Order: sequence, then C-alpha cells, then structure tokens
Amino acid sequence: MNAATIVVTIGEPAGIGPDLAVRLAERSWSARLVLAGDCELLRERARRLGAGVRLVPYLRGRAATPGALEVAHFPVAVPVQAGRLDAANARTVIASLDAALAGCLSGEFAAMVTAPVQKSVINDAGIQFTGHTEFLAQRTGAPGVVMLLVGAAPWGSLRVALATTHLPLAAVPAAITRETLTQTLRIAVADLERKFGIAKPRLGVCGLNPHAGEGGYLGREEIDVITPVLAALRAEGLDVAGPLPADTVFVPAKARDYDCIVAMYHDQGLPVLKHASFGHGVNVTLGLPIVRTSVDHGTALDLAAEGALARAADPGSLFAAVDLAIDLASRARAAGR
Repeated sequence: MNAATIVVTIGEPAGIGPDLAVRLAERSWSARLVLAGDCELLRERARRLGAGVRLVPYLRGRAATPGALEVAHFPVAVPVQAGRLDAANARTVIASLDAALAGCLSGEFAAMVTAPVQKSVINDAGIQFTGHTEFLAQRTGAPGVVMLLVGAAPWGSLRVALATTHLPLAAVPAAITRETLTQTLRIAVADLERKFGIAKPRLGVCGLNPHAGEGGYLGREEIDVITPVLAALRAEGLDVAGPLPADTVFVPAKARDYDCIVAMYHDQGLPVLKHASFGHGVNVTLGLPIVRTSVDHGTALDLAAEGALARAADPGSLFAAVDLAIDLASRARAAGR
C-alpha cells in the first residue's frame, strides 16, 4: 500500500504556523506531506530559520520528491510581515482550507492537519469565522461535530471533549440541551470507536456547575439536562459516568478510569489538558467525514515577529498532530474507509 498523503495548512501567514511547517523537514515521516500555503513565504521563513529545506511544487499524480517538502501554492494577496496581521490575506487562508478539505473529500489526501489561524483577522475581512471546527462542520454539512483534545499526562493519555466550543461563558448554559448533549456524547463514542479503535469507550461527563450542582443548590442543569441524558444513554448500553464535579474528575486516580472526559465548556476542560501537555497536545475534530487534526496553540504572533524567538519555538504540537493524523488515516485505510 502506498504511503498516505497528508495535507498541512500553514495557517495565519503572519503567525508561527509557516515557521513550524518548514520544520516538518527536520523529521522523516511515514506519510507524504504536502504544505498548503504561499511557497515564497515558506522559503522566506526557512531562510530566516536557517533551515536547510528544499521546497518544491506539489502536483497531483506526480511522485513525491525525495528530501523535499511539497507545497500546494496559495499566494498571499499582500506581502507578509511576521507578527503583523493583515486582513487582505484572510481569503488566502480560507482558500487553502477549502482546497485541503476538498482534497480530503475526494481521496487525494488521507487527512488534513491545520496550523493555527487568527479568527479576528478573518472576521475583519468580512468572513464569518468562529474556528476551524465550526468551519469544517459547515463546509461538510456534518450534522454535529465535537472538539477533542488529545495529550499526554503523568498518568498516561488524556482526551478531553467539549460539549460547547467557542461561546461566551454567559451563553453556555442555554447551549447545553438534552438534544445537543446527547448528540455530543453519541459522536464522541462513535468516533472513539471508529477512528481511535477503542472497543467500548468509557466517558466521564462533567457537570456544568461547581460540585456538579450540589444537588440543585448551585444550579439545576445537572438535574434537568445532564443526568437524564446520561441515564438514557446508559440504558442503550453506552458507558457514560456523571455528572462528575469538574474540579476532581481530572485527579489522576479518577481520570485514568476514563478513555475521554467530556467538559461542558472550553475553559472547563482545556486548561487541565494544556497544563499537562501544552506544546504537545493535538486537537481532533470528531464527527467529520474526514480526518482532521490541529495544534493545541494559537498563532503566537509575538514569537513569529522575532527571528530568534521563532527559531526557538517548539514544533512539538504540530509534529504530534501530524503523527496522530497519520495514525488515524492508517486506521481508516486498514478498515477500508
């Protein structure tokens, strides 16, 4: 079987993504890697980093060039200054994402890996964008998606899924309904089985409120929404525990009981994972018809702006995202998907 082809979008041109993408040449990979972004920008960042990497055009149907990184060229609209955002280049970012997604859907690529984008500058360009997760869901027509972060912790692998993603905190309670939570948990179980090969995933589900509501004294979401959903899913045979107090479920002795912990909102679960494995965590979108992974950090404009800091930036999360994309794509190919 030929090696899988993985497409890596370089993200915000002014951010750290292009620098990290160039550094993929530091390792050998068990898949063919294709960068999606401006080739001249990547060459400029390679020179700044002192990276001895050869960048060549990617052409579908042509054999990979040994010892080089292939680039699907998406030219920026205006020159890029590292660390300085320019909304004029936002459409190039979107074009690279659309092309990577189209390639995954057609079978040209086995998976896509995304370097970080700057949501604010994309919105400044008049493009509504709340994040990769929501963008890919909308583009593929996926009925529901789940953001899953995968990282290492002192007690082993840690997976944290989110019931809600990029919402103001004040909007979270209303967004957690019986219907949406049921969908989130079903997607998490299905893709942990299908994509990760876990036969019967064990999910630990957090409460929304402190102490999981303290019997209703600190909020009724656990009583009115979360507990009924979990009871119904357990009756179907799913292994879902909770609602669990979020301040104790991540204690190692408890966390190791679960294949995945489901947090109710972004900053309930992700600070723990990032504390345990920042710079080496991976974001995975569950519920998509493709494999998509991403880094666990942002655009780091401050690091990108300074050559010395860019050279010292840790590429570990991007490397881990590529490794996981290759692994998930290999599982899918072996299963004939």
